[in-house]
Amino acid sequence: MVSIVLASHGDLAAGIKQTGSMVFGDQPSVAVVSLEPSMGPDDFRAKVEEAIASFEDQEQVLFLVDLWGGTPFNQISGLIEGHDSWAIVTGVNLPMLIEAYSQRFDAKNTAHAIAKHLVTEAKAGVRVKPESLEPEEKKPAAAAAAPAGAIPPGTVIGDGHIKIAHVRIDTRLLHGQVATTWTKQINPNRIIVVSDGVAHDELRKTMIEQAAPPGVHANVVPIKKMAEVVKDTRFGDTKAMLLFENPQDLLKAIEAGVDIKEVNIGSMAHSKGKVVVTNAVAMGDDDVKTIEALKAKGVKFEVRKVPSDSSEDLDAMLKKAKAELAAQA
Repeated sequence: MVSIVLASHGDLAAGIKQTGSMVFGDQPSVAVVSLEPSMGPDDFRAKVEEAIASFEDQEQVLFLVDLWGGTPFNQISGLIEGHDSWAIVTGVNLPMLIEAYSQRFDAKNTAHAIAKHLVTEAKAGVRVKPESLEPEEKKPAAAAAAPAGAIPPGTVIGDGHIKIAHVRIDTRLLHGQVATTWTKQINPNRIIVVSDGVAHDELRKTMIEQAAPPGVHANVVPIKKMAEVVKDTRFGDTKAMLLFENPQDLLKAIEAGVDIKEVNIGSMAHSKGKVVVTNAVAMGDDDVKTIEALKAKGVKFEVRKVPSDSSEDLDAMLKKAKAELAAQA
């Protein structure tokens, strides 16, 4: 695995690493080196050398640095002389770091290959809203309107069956962890939020549709509509990730005919009447009963925020929730 050094003036690198962990989970072989006001160039260089020495793989090292020509860049630039497999990319930002983490999953990727890829990815992460402020060459091309009735009902596309690649319960629905880590892991061409409430909330619906990562469509549909979609032969080429706001909506979807056997629980937010069982999951009485009903239907669960996390023990979480809910009754 390619090792990564995040280097910057002040605490920028440390902050980006912390934020990256919130989105992608804690990552191995990542070091932070910060240039503090009291440090000289030689002090900084020594810290970089110390960081590199901590890596198991020192052959492939990627440096993500804040500023071309600054002290961090200059000192690292001197260090990479004689290390032909190392690479530096400046202008570090969060999209760049997340993409670097993702690219490291491919064991064949080198520091040079990832660096070359990151230049494009980091630039793509700089966007403007309203989009009218984008330079002309960066404005997304308007999609051509599909002619009405272009795909008549009954048309069979592909094998005529939608592919549900991943199902997740997440109070926040489509956010950074989903749009980056899970999307890259699952590689869907469509993200579908299944929720009666969100489907009738135009503001939330619009925000979700706009949050879709590049190359992926995002839709918000009521539960009844999702039950129709899984039977619609026009979705045969669709590889979908389904997002549910809570286990209750998931149970309704299954009872309506959506065939779901495996579910990832990412987050269930705390609210009045619920107890906190992990740092990402809170449950109330109805949540416990609903999850147990889903398990009785043969649904298998894993509890993890990002793909790199280990799954937590749902049975232990349910037991803890029951005990704490009983204690506060």
